Amino acid sequence: MHDNHFDLIVIGGGSGGLAVAEKAAELGKRVAIIEMAKIGGTCVNNGCVPKKMMWYAAQLAHAVDDASAFGIPAQRGQTQWKELISSRDQAICDINDYWTDYVATLGITYIHGHAAFVNQHSIKVNNKPYSADHIVIATGGKPKLPPIEGAELGMTSDGFFELKCLPQRVAVIGGGYIGVELSGVLRALGSQVTLIASSDRLLHHFDPMISYALINEMQKQGIDVFLNQQVICLSRTRSDGIAITLGEERPESFTLDGFDAVIWAIGRSPNVAGLNLQAANIAQRADGTIPVDELQNTNIAGVYAIGDVTGRAPLTPVAIAAGRKLAERLFADKPDACIDYHNIPSVVFSHPPIGTVGLTEPQARAEDDENITVYKTQFTPMRYAFSAHPMQSAMKLVCAGPDEKIVGIHIIGDGADEMLQGFAVAIKMGAKKSDFDQTIAIHPTSSEELVTLKTTS
Repeated sequence: MHDNHFDLIVIGGGSGGLAVAEKAAELGKRVAIIEMAKIGGTCVNNGCVPKKMMWYAAQLAHAVDDASAFGIPAQRGQTQWKELISSRDQAICDINDYWTDYVATLGITYIHGHAAFVNQHSIKVNNKPYSADHIVIATGGKPKLPPIEGAELGMTSDGFFELKCLPQRVAVIGGGYIGVELSGVLRALGSQVTLIASSDRLLHHFDPMISYALINEMQKQGIDVFLNQQVICLSRTRSDGIAITLGEERPESFTLDGFDAVIWAIGRSPNVAGLNLQAANIAQRADGTIPVDELQNTNIAGVYAIGDVTGRAPLTPVAIAAGRKLAERLFADKPDACIDYHNIPSVVFSHPPIGTVGLTEPQARAEDDENITVYKTQFTPMRYAFSAHPMQSAMKLVCAGPDEKIVGIHIIGDGADEMLQGFAVAIKMGAKKSDFDQTIAIHPTSSEELVTLKTTS
């Protein structure tokens, strides 16, 4: 066998790429994985994992604020940013080391460098040729910068994870999950935060109840929120701060200034630069994403794509599941193995956190307005019984048909991130409102509200 020929080559050492490589290696195949940056990809290095660590720090800051009301002597001082970042970075380094060792243990060939297609079955990395019967593109995405004057004065989410000190006054541009999450973390840790969004509500793809409850909580926490705003340009001020000009056009525009940092959180684009996809005639959409069918096939036989680079359900667990199913299909005689993209649960690590699965109320009503029943509630969790800064929780069940099959669950509040996983299983199994009603509640908890809901709308 030629040393540079493999059963499977995976381009991208992130969550999806590692999953397909690991499964193929377990099935006895000769596998190579190529990564140009750090093993683990965005999730481990510049995404989910370090973000969640920062979120925990923010949650602890909120807890200290409330501790004295519970008789626990505690008082918040200035965030020790360097200690936090040092601990976070060491934890990430440990994960990198784990994956490096694990890949070697599995017998996977790990190649550090930038891959480019030569033809449909071969690539080059560091000017060295490699070939495979199957090639998987799992290169993920990268943060976007807008094509406006002064855009380079702002940083992306990658830049956020490189901050050496906590900015005193920061603007976050973008009302999606990244913008919301970074705004909450920075505010909790001591920054003055302004959040600017181009849409008329935050998280506009989520159920409206979530959006309205979230903006209320963020404003209560002291975050300045500007909706329906277009950013025209960024510029330096005389004091070496950053100014943001907003509006549709300059005569009617206005400026917010004095920011130490500006963070762009306006979405991500597929990480395909330099892959030389055209050499293999691999199709792309106008936005650069690689279209695939339900089996992760591209338009070229033997070439596949998984994860964010496909532009579909950009979530780490989706990429992992797709990678494992693909390996089973290719190497475990499971020709129909694929993931189900319906009812994928997702969480936003805001303050308080958000959990959602299934259809929003508007989506459900658009399908069958007359047969939709909605149950909802809003309350203050017991965690905030003595707090001077209570965070509200809100929940909604969207039910369809005379049997009230639950087609959507939407939660904002403490514990939403943890409680949703179990309820997502119930949705996947086709649970009805009557199934929830017949489930004994666990008291006192926030999650019991979902099995005791009576209020309809």
